[in-house]
Amino acid sequence: MIHALLLAAQQTENATSLFSWQGTPFIIGFSLLVLLIASRTIEQPHVGPKAPLGPLGPIFNNISLAGFIASMSFGHILGVLATLTLSGLIQN
Repeated sequence: MIHALLLAAQQTENATSLFSWQGTPFIIGFSLLVLLIASRTIEQPHVGPKAPLGPLGPIFNNISLAGFIASMSFGHILGVLATLTLSGLIQN
């Protein structure tokens, strides 16, 4: 059991040295784009509690918390797919 934990820790240490933040702008960009589009196309964007967006609330049509979470989730999915698709171009 201890050997398996040490092996997992060693593999994790090697994996963190390979991590890169180069795909992060895609994820942020897609999340904000989906939030902007969804806040204007959802049929009832104000049903439920409002998302705590502060002064940016009017820009995003004061979307509800459920709409905010759904938009961010879908934006992250699109951002990760874009990052994986363009990974060859990003690393060069």
